[in-house]
Amino acid sequence: MDFPHLHLLLNHFPVIGTIVGVGLFFVSRRSSLMVFVAMALLTIPAFMTGVGAHEKIVNDLGISNALIQRHEGAAELAVWFMEITGALAIIALWRPARWNTPAILVCSLVTVGLMARTGNTGGEIRHSEVRIAQEGSIVERTIATFEPSPAKFTRLMVANKWWWAFMMDLHFVGLVMLIGTIGMLNLRVLGFAKQLPIAPLNKLVPWGLAGFGINVLTGMLAFIGMPTFYSHDIAFVLKIAGILLAMTAMGLFYLTSASRECEAVGAGKDAPLRAKLIAGISLFLWFAVIVLGRYIQPLQDTIAR
Repeated sequence: MDFPHLHLLLNHFPVIGTIVGVGLFFVSRRSSLMVFVAMALLTIPAFMTGVGAHEKIVNDLGISNALIQRHEGAAELAVWFMEITGALAIIALWRPARWNTPAILVCSLVTVGLMARTGNTGGEIRHSEVRIAQEGSIVERTIATFEPSPAKFTRLMVANKWWWAFMMDLHFVGLVMLIGTIGMLNLRVLGFAKQLPIAPLNKLVPWGLAGFGINVLTGMLAFIGMPTFYSHDIAFVLKIAGILLAMTAMGLFYLTSASRECEAVGAGKDAPLRAKLIAGISLFLWFAVIVLGRYIQPLQDTIAR
């Protein structure tokens, strides 16, 4: 499966999933929040495969590079709103607050519109009949003014070496926050440092989620800065897959009874077997993410262009 087919497969999830999430928001709030979190995660690989798809089809007859650039600009705007919606959903799942509901509703509705716009501009690339109907409309020109220029955004990310160094340092800080809290919790669940109860360690997890948010922000900016470098790197692709699996394991821990059972585990006691299995898988995946991150530069251009 090449990049265009993979991108076509993945990009349906955030477009349709966000609409489903908004529909569920008025029926089952918790289910809606889980959908938003899942879509925020799936949007990342959907966005990143777009670069490889661009490189594959840009030289095809009848394909306009300007239309591809417009689609990428729409996608960049949509992905940021999707990630904001996902972050608000995580906060609401962890600690519901009065301000969460209107904030998530507004962000999700904006995201639905932006995702629809992204899907529409993507369809225009190969479907001229859709393109002709849209070109020149007032709505089209108005929306386009708010969309970033992918090329200019890319140049902005690498224009200053100090800015790039700051992003990488911040990425490392986020990783320390993430692994230092979630990793410590996983080790305790597995049976290490049994003199500590699990409940106090669990209260540190929001710091880990904040670190993950920092990593998503800086990681996306770094990818935008050097998209072709990362797209063709097998270590980077596997790292993204590892992150998605690790977050899935974390979701299983908190959305099942495993976390509630661990809350009652005091000093000197063992966590349930199911919780240990999830913690072991989570710890392995985060360790793999760290190792793969170290191999991104040595394994550049390991995926054929």
